[in-house]
Amino acid sequence: MAEIITFRNHGARLIAHRGCGLRVENTLPAFKLAGERPYFGIETDIHRTRDGRFIVFHDDDTERMTGHKHIVEETGYAALRSLRIPDPDHPEQEGLQMPSLEEYLHVCRDTKKTSVLELKNHMDPEDVDNIVDIVMNCSMLENIIFISFDLPTLVSLRSRLPEQPMQLLAGEDAGNLMADLTNYQLDLDIYYRSLTEKRFHQLHNAGIRVNVWTVDNPDDAEELSSWGVDYITTNLLESAEEDTVKDGEN
Repeated sequence: MAEIITFRNHGARLIAHRGCGLRVENTLPAFKLAGERPYFGIETDIHRTRDGRFIVFHDDDTERMTGHKHIVEETGYAALRSLRIPDPDHPEQEGLQMPSLEEYLHVCRDTKKTSVLELKNHMDPEDVDNIVDIVMNCSMLENIIFISFDLPTLVSLRSRLPEQPMQLLAGEDAGNLMADLTNYQLDLDIYYRSLTEKRFHQLHNAGIRVNVWTVDNPDDAEELSSWGVDYITTNLLESAEEDTVKDGEN
């Protein structure tokens, strides 16, 4: 069974990757446990289903988590919800199901955590508008950071929400992204091994906040936090220090 590891976070905000890593990823138990622990935010992933609903799941197909292969975005919401996700560490518990976007947001709201919401794949402006409406109906707009690998999706979001925190996801060096980050007022969420201290300071000097994913080694996390990264997305790390607010953050 996985174990929580503590480290000195130097004020970096910690984000629970797909919920707390002590429970099955992207399930309500993982979100609820993250809500009980000293995380700043809870990250998750959503897909648009075939019938235009939004469901919490990471992969493009369901085989890894359920043992049955269905393409998430080609399958209806009810069919996806009927699938069961086993929990090997809690075999006494009946199979879990994929949460709805609303269920995830309610956990974040009720536990006073920031939602870090990844929009998987490309989403059309109509879908982006529907997501924003759901977020607003759940009273979470002031406590959410949108993230995506898909720049056009974030551009659609930016047109609807001019002041909203958003992060462009990247898996490699961010040097060629500076113009897009600046033009669309986006922060960066980057794979941590792709980030150098020099590049980090270039980004910070340009006013771009930096989130690093997914960091589970405490030595790596402490080095990154000593540079001054704003957020660390992690499965199992927790702060050994009292959480502090960076200058300019609420």
